[in-house]
Amino acid sequence: MTETQAAGAVGTLDGARTRTFSWKDPSAAADRLGRACGLDMLRAMINGELPPPPIMMTLDFDGFEALGEGRVDVYVTPQEFHYNPLGTVHGGVVSAVLDTAAACAVHTTLPAGMGYTSLDLNVRFLRPVTTASGQLRCEGTVTSRGRQTALGEAHLYDSAGRLVAHATSTCLLFPIPPS
Repeated sequence: MTETQAAGAVGTLDGARTRTFSWKDPSAAADRLGRACGLDMLRAMINGELPPPPIMMTLDFDGFEALGEGRVDVYVTPQEFHYNPLGTVHGGVVSAVLDTAAACAVHTTLPAGMGYTSLDLNVRFLRPVTTASGQLRCEGTVTSRGRQTALGEAHLYDSAGRLVAHATSTCLLFPIPPS
């Protein structure tokens, strides 16, 4: 759970804001990686059987949907703590959302016993993102999947449906040794 306290709240410096959050041990999901297909793993996270990855708590993602093999949607609402010095959401936060959507789309295509890692992420920023952008929706899809690599892409939209950024990601696919 995320909590943001307004300026002047008890325990804060003058004008400072604080944020606290918690996460669950990610080893439960990691332990299941070799025994369940990717789509089942993501659906288990969505319905609460497995904890979401800690990065989703760190960046305060709203959640995600596994729409089927090769398709996911990731949601995040821009917050002040996402801002850079220019008063817009930091490009690293936007990139993290795009990376999550593209990689999770690849994850949905994996059979039990297979893992993946990102080889690259190519991002194009098209519009600034601020708290006024409303909830963002990031569509992740798989463009191509072979035996050793998969190409995912992600498109990030603001609440008005405008494309604000897009990315492609190449993922390395590899077998996970039995435990």
